[in-house]
Amino acid sequence: MPTKPAPKTSRPSKAKPAAKPVKVTATKASKPALKAAPPKAAPPKGEAGTRDNPWKLTTANGGSEYVMFRDETLDPPALVCKVGSTELRYHLSCIEDLHAMLKKHGDWMPLGAADEQKPAAEGTVEAWGRSPKNPVGGWYGLRKGYRGRFGMYLPPLLEKLGLVELEHNPKNNRVRAL
Repeated sequence: MPTKPAPKTSRPSKAKPAAKPVKVTATKASKPALKAAPPKAAPPKGEAGTRDNPWKLTTANGGSEYVMFRDETLDPPALVCKVGSTELRYHLSCIEDLHAMLKKHGDWMPLGAADEQKPAAEGTVEAWGRSPKNPVGGWYGLRKGYRGRFGMYLPPLLEKLGLVELEHNPKNNRVRAL
């Protein structure tokens, strides 16, 4: 019996060149199709942008993941942003208002994200989100102490909704309306 395995060992060595890595390449080609299938089954049922089916987003620089959803039961109705255990709330009208402002602006605008306690750079999305000249007459953020970061969290949502084009650089990202 030991003589039979010896010829089999020599046959696979001959079979290796015949098999070639074509089968491996075919296997690799089929793997992306398998990876693409799970996302089709992954989205939860129901309308996107609700508490049960929030928008899953990433900051423009790719540094943080967060979720956003509309909550019309709050007073006033709000766009809720959850970053880890922190919850920020913005006037629900901010989506349409920001898009309208960017369309009127007509060009790229820096995001300029800043905490509430820090001043926002002039001419940025963040500065507009706090300006007494915007449609709500001041802060879009509703929770005192958590009213900033408008320029960080809102533009990726508008991009997901197909309303804007957003840069994805490590720093100094900009946005413009489509």
